[in-house]
Amino acid sequence: MLGLGLAAFILVIVVLLALAELVAKRGSKALTAAVFLAPVGLLLGAGLVVPAARTLGLSMFDGSGENFVWFANFQWIFTDSGAQIILLNTLLWVVLTPLIATGIGLLYAVLIDGKRGEAIYKSLVFMPMAISFVGAAVIWRFIYDHRGGTDQIGLLNQVVVWLGGEPQAWLQMWPWNTLLLIVVLIWVQTGFATVVLSAALKGIPAEIQEAARIDGATPWQEFWRVTIPSIRPAIIVVVVTISIASLKLFDIVRTMTGGQFRTGVVADSMWFQAFRLGEAGRGAALAVVLFIMVIPIVAYQVHNLKRRQEETR
Repeated sequence: MLGLGLAAFILVIVVLLALAELVAKRGSKALTAAVFLAPVGLLLGAGLVVPAARTLGLSMFDGSGENFVWFANFQWIFTDSGAQIILLNTLLWVVLTPLIATGIGLLYAVLIDGKRGEAIYKSLVFMPMAISFVGAAVIWRFIYDHRGGTDQIGLLNQVVVWLGGEPQAWLQMWPWNTLLLIVVLIWVQTGFATVVLSAALKGIPAEIQEAARIDGATPWQEFWRVTIPSIRPAIIVVVVTISIASLKLFDIVRTMTGGQFRTGVVADSMWFQAFRLGEAGRGAALAVVLFIMVIPIVAYQVHNLKRRQEETR
C-alpha cells in the first residue's frame, strides 16, 4: 500500500513537471504558476471548502437531516438558556485564558531574564506543555476532588479544611467550575507564552534600553515605553495562538465535567449535540458559530502580519 502511494505521488510530480515545462515553453508565467497551484487548490477544496459547505448546509436541517428548518438551529443557540450559557462560557475562556496566560508568562519571562538558572526556570514552567490536555485535566481533577468529611484527597478542599472551612464540590458550582477549568488551560499555556516572550525580550537591542536609562527612565517607564512596544508582535502572536486554542477547547471540559454542571463550551457541545443526542443540525450550527468566532482572530493576525511586512520593507 505504501509503495502504491509513493508510486502515485511520483507519477503526480512527473505529470506536473511535464505540464509546467510544456506551459513554460509558451512563455506564460501565470499558467506555469497555475499548474503548480492546482493540486493545492484541489486539496484545499476537498479538505476544507467541501466540508465547510456541507456543514453549513447541514446546520439548516433538523436532527434527522431530512427536514429543512432554515435558521431554527441558530435561533436555538441564541435563545435557549442552556445554549446561552455555552456561549458565555466560551467567551470567558477566550477572554480570560489568553490575557492571564500571556500576562503571567510575560511577568515570569521578565523576572527570570538574564538570571542564573534561567534555562531551568523555563523548563519548569514549560513542562505542562508536554502533557496532553487530558493528562492535565486528570491531574487538576484530583486537585479539585471533593469528598465528604474532613479527609480529602483534593488539595484545594484539604486547604479549605485546614483553614476551618467546609469542603466544596467545586466542579459542580457555576461559574466557579468554569473558572477553575480555565485555570487548567492557563497552567498549560503559560509555558508557551514564557518561552516565546523570553526570546522576544532577548531580541530587544541593548542600545535602546541604555538610551532610555541615560534619559532617566525608571524601570517601570522602561518596561511600558521600551520593552512592551519592542515585543508587541510576539505578544500578539501569543495572544492569538492561545485564543484559538481556547476556542477549540474540548478535552479539558470533556474529561473533568463531561460538559455537565453548566460547564459546556461550543466545541464540546458541538460534539455532544451531534454524536450523543443525534442532533446533527444543532451540532453543525454550533460548528458554524465556532468558525465565525475564529474569523476575527485570524483576520487580525493576517492584518498584523501584513503591517509588519510593510514596516520591514
